[in-house]
Amino acid sequence: MALQLNDCVAVVTGAGRGIGRAIAVALGQAGATVVATARTLEQLEAVAATIRAAGGTAVAVRADLASAGDVAALFAHVESQFGRLDILVNNAGLGRFGPAVEFAISDLDQVVGVNLRGTYLCCQQAARMMMRRRSGYIINIASVVGFKGYPQQSAYTAAKHGVMGLTKCLAVELQPHGIRVSAILPGGVDTDMVRAARPDLDPAALMQPEDIAQSVLYLLSLSERAAVDQIYIRRRDSQPF
Repeated sequence: MALQLNDCVAVVTGAGRGIGRAIAVALGQAGATVVATARTLEQLEAVAATIRAAGGTAVAVRADLASAGDVAALFAHVESQFGRLDILVNNAGLGRFGPAVEFAISDLDQVVGVNLRGTYLCCQQAARMMMRRRSGYIINIASVVGFKGYPQQSAYTAAKHGVMGLTKCLAVELQPHGIRVSAILPGGVDTDMVRAARPDLDPAALMQPEDIAQSVLYLLSLSERAAVDQIYIRRRDSQPF
């Protein structure tokens, strides 16, 4: 049975390309009204047009998630235009890589500002809207580095560990309000960021963004009796467990 999200409003961050784009399109195909957000409006408009061309409903809203003002304006727009929020997918991410002992503080601030602080701010705004309806689903796209460590990735890894800590706390805090919170931790996916961080990986062996989008749809397909804390999805040729 195909997943039907016809009465749902979904915000997808980092929706202009890669994993976020695939998630936004998949949600639109499932019937959700998609609010696609990122920093590059041209990319967002293209994603929204793709969803609308397939018969779905989508709007593009530019926002820099490192800005509390932009985040507040984004969710105020959702509130005023739709009056509800059912799904938040926090996918926006920024990668800066290099040895920890030489890593620039300005780069650290950018990575943490988008990956962790931005996710925190979006969760905060979304939870306030969802609590009024006593329902909703927040899905945070973390990473394999949310529980593992790799050289040259200290800032990104620290931020994604933070996302996992936030996810665990929110899952407990929001459960009494009927809101589920899950994390998806992808391994190597064929995106610009992964190619920059791991040039050693064979592109042919990488997962595709659509593989992660399918995991989002799986979580949303579960009955309200079920809750999944996290999904670790890896490349088939990577080390199991």
